[in-house]
Amino acid sequence: MKKRADASAATRERILRATMALHDEKGVATTTFSDVAERAGVGAATIYRNFPTLDALIAACGAHVWQDMRPPVPQEAPGLFAGLETRAARLERLVQELDAFYRRGEYRLVQAGHDRHRVPGLEMFLTAVEAGIEAWTREALAGAAESDIRIVLALTDLRVWVSLKRLHLSKPKHVAFMLGLIQSALSAEGDGSAT
Repeated sequence: MKKRADASAATRERILRATMALHDEKGVATTTFSDVAERAGVGAATIYRNFPTLDALIAACGAHVWQDMRPPVPQEAPGLFAGLETRAARLERLVQELDAFYRRGEYRLVQAGHDRHRVPGLEMFLTAVEAGIEAWTREALAGAAESDIRIVLALTDLRVWVSLKRLHLSKPKHVAFMLGLIQSALSAEGDGSAT
């Protein structure tokens, strides 16, 4: 009985790994059950037994990806900034944490963004990621004007991060550049309390 359960779990894991590799190569929306069966070396019926729908397979892959990426979640926001007294220190922590997250998940986040409106599971995944980023930003800027929060959300967006990556800065310089950009934008907004 245990051997059968272990074999079933191994098959399920092989299907998930094959699916995630295909998603990385082809994108989520264009990956089919046939593609997965061929890559995993199993029959289509085996995939259907483990994942009755494509949405179920995508959701299972999403759970794996979520663990690998460790995206921001709203519940973590208060603890992330605990003990940081100044807005500058809180913004620095925000930028460092988002930079680390984007480095872990850049490729898959960009790929998911391409297919988000074609695959409901990706829309839900990215909406959850965005909710976590917004919660972290609001916590970092507790008490700030809504316009300040919107500025920081815009400047810490993945697309901005990817564009700035083209500068080929070291990780510390990239973080310092992002932080300077945010502080300058907040100062220009007229708040002046970014430090």
